[in-house]
Amino acid sequence: MKKIILVAIILVSAFALGQDSYTKGMQKAFQLWEEGKTADASNTFERIATAEPDNWLPYYYVAQINTIISFGEKDQEKLTQQLVKAQEYIDLAKAISPDNAEILVQQAMTHTAWIAFDGATYGMTLSGKVVALYAEAAELAPDNPRVVFSKAEWDIGSAVYFGQDTAPYCKDVERSLELFANFKPESDFHPNWGKERAESMVKDCSK
Repeated sequence: MKKIILVAIILVSAFALGQDSYTKGMQKAFQLWEEGKTADASNTFERIATAEPDNWLPYYYVAQINTIISFGEKDQEKLTQQLVKAQEYIDLAKAISPDNAEILVQQAMTHTAWIAFDGATYGMTLSGKVVALYAEAAELAPDNPRVVFSKAEWDIGSAVYFGQDTAPYCKDVERSLELFANFKPESDFHPNWGKERAESMVKDCSK
């Protein structure tokens, strides 16, 4: 009986140590990201992903960082490296957590980064995929504020491009703010971004 108890204590201690290492690693990665050290943050998330092969979150953040820094990037070689890495980690995240609305939104954002870089080349092939991804995400998680906001942001961008009225989509941004107000992430490390950007877009809509 004592041996069983001892084994249980060892297992629990090992689990707690692993969790503590994960927590510290994630906190460090977010701190680096907040400091603008995106390469270091991405590398830290990559190391965590290697140590946490069943956890989609570090994979997701590698993809997110490499996507975000690609918006506005003019160097095609650099942008390609970043977005290829983003896609690689999206695919890994999807394999761990299929039918995940947060990952679908990230995939749509990665496609959008390609379109933003060269709409003439990538718009025709990827725009339809972005629309489909947001539709799928909305079906899976209709009350997820990032799903509602990100889709609205895409719709507004498309409406501006084609010279259409953005008002209907501005209402969706307002709805996303209501959802952000009541949203609680599953953990400290689950996606919880978008509120500030939505607030900014609502101000732009009212101009």
